[in-house]
Amino acid sequence: MNEDALRELLQPLLESSGLELDNLVVIPAGRRSVLRITVDGEGPKGRGPLLDDIAAATRMISDALDDSTAVGNNPYTLEVSSRGTSTPLTEPKHYRRNRGRLVKLALVGGESLTARLLSADETGVQVEFTPERTKQVKHPQPETRGLSYDQITKAVIQVELNRPFDPELDDEPGADGDDSSETEEQED
Repeated sequence: MNEDALRELLQPLLESSGLELDNLVVIPAGRRSVLRITVDGEGPKGRGPLLDDIAAATRMISDALDDSTAVGNNPYTLEVSSRGTSTPLTEPKHYRRNRGRLVKLALVGGESLTARLLSADETGVQVEFTPERTKQVKHPQPETRGLSYDQITKAVIQVELNRPFDPELDDEPGADGDDSSETEEQED
C-alpha cells in the first residue's frame, strides 16, 4: 500500500466532512494488511467528532478505497477511530478540544501535575488543580496556573467516571430524549 497516495486520497475526503486525518498506519499482518486510520475534528461543540461522525467517515473511506488503486491488490482490514483518551495531546487544538477534562501533565524539570483543563489557546493552557496536603495546610484550596506549551513534555487525558457537569460543554440531563430517571413498563 502506498501511504502517500492514501493520504492524498483521504485528507480532502475527510475535510469535506469536517474531519481531519490525524494518523494513518499500514500494518502488515500475514497476507493481509491492517489500514489503521485515526480521525479528529471539532465536532458539534468543539470537543471532537461524535461516534456518528466516525461511522459516516468509515463508510466514506471504505467506498473511496474500493474505487482507488492506492491500496493495491492485497486484501486489507480497515480500522477507523478517533484519537481516544490515551493518545497524548500534542497540538493546541487537542488541548482546546479537551477543555473541562482532567489531564495529567508531565512538565519540564520532572514535575507531574493532574489538573482540570480550563482553557487553551495558541500559546498555552490554563489549568486548575488542588495542591497536595501538607502538615501546615490540611485542606488546600484549588489553584489556577498558566502553562506555556514549551513547559509541557507530555499531556494525557484522565478518564473520569463522575466528571462534574459543565453547562457550557455538556447537554442537560435528558436533553437527548433519554430520561434515565423514568422507567418504561412493558405490557405482556
